[in-house]
Amino acid sequence: MIPLFPLPAAAVLAAVHLVAGRLRFLDVVPRSRWLSLAGGVSVAYVFVRLLPELSAGQEVVQRAIAGELLAGLENHIYIVALLGLAIFYGLERVVRRSQEERSTTQDIERTTTGPGVFWLHIASFGVYNILIGYLLLHRIRPGLMSLAFYTVAMALHFLVTDYGLRNDHRRDYDRVGRWALSIALAGGLAAGYASRLPELWIAVITAFLAGGVILNVLKEELPEERKSRIAPFFIGAFGYAAILLLA
Repeated sequence: MIPLFPLPAAAVLAAVHLVAGRLRFLDVVPRSRWLSLAGGVSVAYVFVRLLPELSAGQEVVQRAIAGELLAGLENHIYIVALLGLAIFYGLERVVRRSQEERSTTQDIERTTTGPGVFWLHIASFGVYNILIGYLLLHRIRPGLMSLAFYTVAMALHFLVTDYGLRNDHRRDYDRVGRWALSIALAGGLAAGYASRLPELWIAVITAFLAGGVILNVLKEELPEERKSRIAPFFIGAFGYAAILLLA
């Protein structure tokens, strides 16, 4: 039987990309409390749900590479999570450097980065979205409740990342970026319906996603100029953590 619940879940996630720019109440300084709350929920999901699932994923990885070259290493799956965090950190530095080098005479209303960096940024988040879409169908922990928690966390995470991407790329993001990311998400879901990867690769994707979520939330919350709201972040983080633990 073909699972249908991931379809409306994907529609919700794609809708966040498409309508987030119209939520003008988010575009304020100090940072909107709703963005900080959403970031807290996303981080809570990683630490309370994804990282514990990676413990099971670690056992899968160890069995899969037993006797191979990497068999002497420990905590392989957490290295993948670190890789996800490091890749998105490097991407963030590329974006910031492009913004520093970009001439003020250029059309910063269109994008604050060079065109090459814009496409690199969108392509990277496109891959990110493909993985998120794929996990709508194939998570380490299956089930409808698991899908609901995952969808809520990723929808709020998209709210945070969309705000950052729109600040970086402005009209280019509204014209091209948000549509590309929505299509990538749908592509990931379609790939999930078309095939199921081995359990090892599900664990690897989950680990990479965990590292990416942590970096992409914290890079939005930590810079001083963002004037982030600590109370809503704590409410989102510990409130959602409590819900996940009690579920």
